[in-house]
Amino acid sequence: MDILEGKKNIHFVGIGGSGMYPIVQILAGRGYHITGSDVLEGDIINYERKMGIKVNIPHDPSAVEGADLVVYSAAIFKDNCELARAKQLGIPCVERSVMLGRVNRFFDRSICVSGTHGKTTTTSLISQIMIMAGKDPACVIGGKLPLIDGYGRDGKGDNVVIEACEYSYTFLELAPYIAVVLNIAHDHLEFFKTFENLQASFKKFASLASGMIIINGDDENTTSVIKDMQVPIVTFGIEKECDYQAVNIRKEHRSFFSFDVKHGGQIISTIHLSIPGRHNIYNALAAFAACFESGVDAADIEKGTAAFGGAGRRFEILGTVNGVTIADDYAHHPDEIAATLKAAADMGFKRVWAVFQPFTYSRTKMLLNEFARSLKLADKVVMTEIMGSREVNDIGIYTKDLAALIPGSVWFEGFDGVVGYCKENVQPGDLVITLGCGDIYKAAKMMLKEF
Repeated sequence: MDILEGKKNIHFVGIGGSGMYPIVQILAGRGYHITGSDVLEGDIINYERKMGIKVNIPHDPSAVEGADLVVYSAAIFKDNCELARAKQLGIPCVERSVMLGRVNRFFDRSICVSGTHGKTTTTSLISQIMIMAGKDPACVIGGKLPLIDGYGRDGKGDNVVIEACEYSYTFLELAPYIAVVLNIAHDHLEFFKTFENLQASFKKFASLASGMIIINGDDENTTSVIKDMQVPIVTFGIEKECDYQAVNIRKEHRSFFSFDVKHGGQIISTIHLSIPGRHNIYNALAAFAACFESGVDAADIEKGTAAFGGAGRRFEILGTVNGVTIADDYAHHPDEIAATLKAAADMGFKRVWAVFQPFTYSRTKMLLNEFARSLKLADKVVMTEIMGSREVNDIGIYTKDLAALIPGSVWFEGFDGVVGYCKENVQPGDLVITLGCGDIYKAAKMMLKEF
């Protein structure tokens, strides 16, 4: 059943979320009348109001009256007053992922980017390349892309580029023409329960592709499960011979790399990265393969990649105050933290300070030793208490347990203690990078003012 059939007026509960905004843009661009509500004002709501959308603050049961369909974000509680009113009125309600899947189907050529790490960077890079190449794609991104100053856009071309999240099987709502799998690592096991279940979900996602599957040929967790599919499998990698392979890798400046792309037995392009870290070679290769297979010229891919300075909260340099550089990164898994800190260590700073906010009790306990190993790559480690988010701490895990495994590390209950400690101890030439997918970025912004 088509959830949009016969629908014209769509109400969004939680319309101020970054995941909702691109969907709102795409639907509004196709003539749907949009209204919405949220609990707090914000930049996204300001953008939506400029589009002519009526947004209620806070939630109000009367706001859904007149709607043909209600879309709610995963952050909305099931007893929300607007959802309750919609059900009283017989108005159908769908979760955001379901609507994203429907929006996906507006476009003939969707590129859906999945993976445990690198989704936002790769989705952003593909989007930037295609926009600069004049393909006019729609985009749904998990972070802010500076080129468009937003988390997505509507487009009039055939392509939509979507960040495909595995959590709660969200990506299984999609209909990819090209399915990209960057990597598969141990994460979200509080939901998937076993690593085999996690791998199986990625395989099912890949099986949805109608055109091709693009996978990391160096990642055995991916290649071991995504094989013998109904559509062609295209590989990218560094270590193994792949359809798109990075060769002649060299460091141009500190932690910024360039490399040649080998395809079909010959060098077809030279890529210069403007984002740090060797791990971004993989992300750039995936983006190259997806764009090249979508008909973008190699020269246009080179230009778009060189112009890409990263997505919001992905090794984002926020500023330098009194000789101290302050950055922020979304890394919240040990592998991501390690990749970010290795890149930081290679950039010539006097010392690297990792300011980490653990996220969820289950992940922290399950990956405690892995977090410790990754954080030890920094010269100094400062942490906050665990941000529980959707969880209750019924397993008795605390940041002090992680700190006990990292010699010299310190931790504080809140941001004031973190900022105060850093202010007293950092030195000119140091890099302070906040790490985590919660609200640790607020500490980075506090440092910019306090330092």
